[in-house]
Amino acid sequence: MTITIVGLGPGDPRHLTRAAWEVLSAGREVWLRTARHPTVAHLPAHLALHSFDDLYESAEDFAQVYQAIAERVLELGRRPEGIIYAVPGHPLVGEATVRQVLQAAQAAGLPVRVVDGVSFVEVALTALGLDALDPGLQVYDGIEIAALHHPPLNPDLPALIGQVYSRRLAGDLKLTLMNQYPDEHPVTLIFAAGTDAQRLVHLPLYELDHHEVDHLTTLYVPPLPPVSSFEGLQETIAHLRAPDGCPWDREQTHESLRSNLLEEAYEVAAAIDAGDMESLREELGDLLLQIVLHAQMATEAGEFRMADVIAAIDRKLKRRHPHVWGAQKVNDAQEVLARWEHLKQEERAGKGSLLDGVPQAVPALLQAHIYGERAARVGFDWDRPEEVARKVREEITEVEAARTPEEVEAEVGDLLFAVANWARHLGVEPETALRKANARFAARFRAMEERVRQRGLDMTQMGIAELDRLWEEIKADVETNRKEK
Repeated sequence: MTITIVGLGPGDPRHLTRAAWEVLSAGREVWLRTARHPTVAHLPAHLALHSFDDLYESAEDFAQVYQAIAERVLELGRRPEGIIYAVPGHPLVGEATVRQVLQAAQAAGLPVRVVDGVSFVEVALTALGLDALDPGLQVYDGIEIAALHHPPLNPDLPALIGQVYSRRLAGDLKLTLMNQYPDEHPVTLIFAAGTDAQRLVHLPLYELDHHEVDHLTTLYVPPLPPVSSFEGLQETIAHLRAPDGCPWDREQTHESLRSNLLEEAYEVAAAIDAGDMESLREELGDLLLQIVLHAQMATEAGEFRMADVIAAIDRKLKRRHPHVWGAQKVNDAQEVLARWEHLKQEERAGKGSLLDGVPQAVPALLQAHIYGERAARVGFDWDRPEEVARKVREEITEVEAARTPEEVEAEVGDLLFAVANWARHLGVEPETALRKANARFAARFRAMEERVRQRGLDMTQMGIAELDRLWEEIKADVETNRKEK
């Protein structure tokens, strides 16, 4: 009772190894994962050929097909004569059924022999004239990548993607790859690599599904101009911190870079407020630099690595989204927030406060907004915006009634806190609203200063009534320009 798994090579019968030929020549029958392979017609003439192609027609998806094939191979392997199971290429390159057979056979105590074969990788490399180790080749299954939202590829390195067997899959694969690569990124389709029918088609990524493909089609994705990967950035920053790196970077600590981190975060927020996508791209890079620097310093100190940071946030996201990575169902975003808070309470297990984790360093107005949001999650909140508006008017009255500087400060603080909650009930994030108001004021005030200079006036000598008229004039001009645009 032996399971012998034979690799048939990538397509040309000349790539069938001598070991595989000897096994097939000594057998009486062979079971093929699929008979749709050029080498099948050139197998020893005496062999009785059986295939599992019928399962591809009856099953709903590939997972069911592979499981059914693996179960049948295991069943046939229990016979006294065992089974010779033949697969395209190399048995351990892109053959899901082989992995399942190996796992099940080990659990059942059945011996397995794997007979090597030439995979699609070797012939594709020959067709492309590439060295797999220079600078390092990634090999992936097109079916698996097409099912993802973001490709698991390092864009600094070339990639070979096998099993691009249909235009529909090519379309799904294209959409996933375009989350990492530009639409115009040049790629290459390799048809029937290593056979007399081999041909290469060079095309931009967005045209990937414009060509007919089949089970002998491989996709080559060249690297992006370096450095484009997260790993590449980590190497750059690790070099800066190394003995042969930059003296300034080597001297930095978590504490010395704290202000830089906050500054870069505000720069990101400013780019968002301005709607400037070019600035946002640049500022996100500056912020990412700070994050990777802190992770590198922790790595050097043996405290944690970037992999730990990523693994922790990934676990947290999946744990707090059971409606995405689990069986729970939600109806809307509000229900998501409610369940999120419930999960956080479970994680705290009754310890701490709802307000824990809100940084003390965030702007006070934003902090008030977050406090209000968190309190509202457990029902400590006003029901309607009108009720908050009454609270705001009440706080104004208390400010007016305050007598000492300490009382005024306290009552103004209560007023601002109430305004932050009023904004939240109106669907406005107060920090952003105030920043935009500040920007409008600054732009109008600068315009007013310029107009005063143009008219040869001195602002310090102008009365408030005259300044108010000029301010309204500027506002009217701005509104007119806005409507014209």
